[in-house]
Amino acid sequence: MKQFFLKFFTWWNGQTFGTQLWTKRYGELVGQDEQGNLYYRTRGGEIDPTLGFERRWVVYNGYAEASRIPPAWHGWIHHVVDTPPTEINYQPREWEKPHQPNLTGTAKAYRPSGSTLASGKRPKATGDYQPWTPG
Repeated sequence: MKQFFLKFFTWWNGQTFGTQLWTKRYGELVGQDEQGNLYYRTRGGEIDPTLGFERRWVVYNGYAEASRIPPAWHGWIHHVVDTPPTEINYQPREWEKPHQPNLTGTAKAYRPSGSTLASGKRPKATGDYQPWTPG
């Protein structure tokens, strides 16, 4: 029962019922990336009359986070290139790094020195700060 409600009301845990029905009725699987995300387009590459171009979407494998789309698929999903990476021999550039999850809001988030969240207490004043006092 819990899975039913999760699939019905949440979009961040995977595809919802609406997306699943839309994908089954109108979608055509184009490919899958190394993380298991599935990429779809409108069946037959038809142009969507309301958009004026082909509709493309991704069904995430697990938590839905847009930064999980690899560079090769990013270009395709955003209509930068017309050919999906499965139809060409895409070779990643040497400067392309593997995906790292967005850690913002978690205990592993980056905490710069001086941040009250870094150590749990405020660092000692260095003497360059003069507090304002009224009157």
